[in-house]
Amino acid sequence: MIITVLLFFFIYAFLGWCCEVCFAALKEGKFINRGFLNGPLCPIYGFGVLAVVFLLQPFKENFFVLFLGSVLITSIIELVAGFVLEKMFHQKWWDYADKPFNIGGYVCPLFSLMWGVACLVVVDRIHPLIAKVVDFIPEIIAIILLAVIIILFASDLIATVKIILKLNKKLERIDELSAIIKKTSNEIGENLATKTIDLVNKKDAIEDKIDIKKKIFEEDMAIQKETKKAASEHWEQALPDLRQAYRELLEASPFGQKRLLRAFPTLKSTQHKEALDKIKEDKIEKTESVDSKEA
Repeated sequence: MIITVLLFFFIYAFLGWCCEVCFAALKEGKFINRGFLNGPLCPIYGFGVLAVVFLLQPFKENFFVLFLGSVLITSIIELVAGFVLEKMFHQKWWDYADKPFNIGGYVCPLFSLMWGVACLVVVDRIHPLIAKVVDFIPEIIAIILLAVIIILFASDLIATVKIILKLNKKLERIDELSAIIKKTSNEIGENLATKTIDLVNKKDAIEDKIDIKKKIFEEDMAIQKETKKAASEHWEQALPDLRQAYRELLEASPFGQKRLLRAFPTLKSTQHKEALDKIKEDKIEKTESVDSKEA
């Protein structure tokens, strides 16, 4: 029984990934490796179909109950999965906030209804065929096959989690550098403002003396020279290095991170929203630049 359930899970996870890829190809006109993992599996489909098949088995002849039950079960799974993933990794992987009657952005009634229709087809047509294929596989072969798939699945899951943690660290670093650059710029601005105010104050004091023009000119030149030197040193030593590090951090896009951004175009960070938006903007600019060169 366990072997059969696991085979069903991975089969539907793979078929779900295929559906996501086809949907993305129709929408974007190119291949996009959709899903949370790097490999060709979307676990949420495996959980969803298994729950529908086993929980609604007594109602498979009643299409109305089967449809409503499918909509309810798949919506709950999608809601729980979205909420748990967000809390675990501080990322909102999909967002239906722009769709009417959505629930927290995790569930959209339109897609829930589509899930319901799809589950009708799966339970009535697809699952009986898959059940026959699974029953046809010898037990020893099924065990070996599952062992290989589980090892690959676990390795992929660990690698994906590491990529997400690195992405979060990268977003945190981008925010830190952005704050440092802003602080440095503000310090330079404040320094210039202070020097200017000092110049005005000293000018007022000097005007009371005999040689007004000469002393004002000399004081003005000395302060301007000092101010320019201080500002130049700050700009030459601090900001270029910071901005170079900031740019390199934005442009650094390991394969796993790029795939996640392509797979989840509406991905949102709950802790580093501005940093993630910057990475997306940089990615769009690069894409447009490549497209213009090819044109």
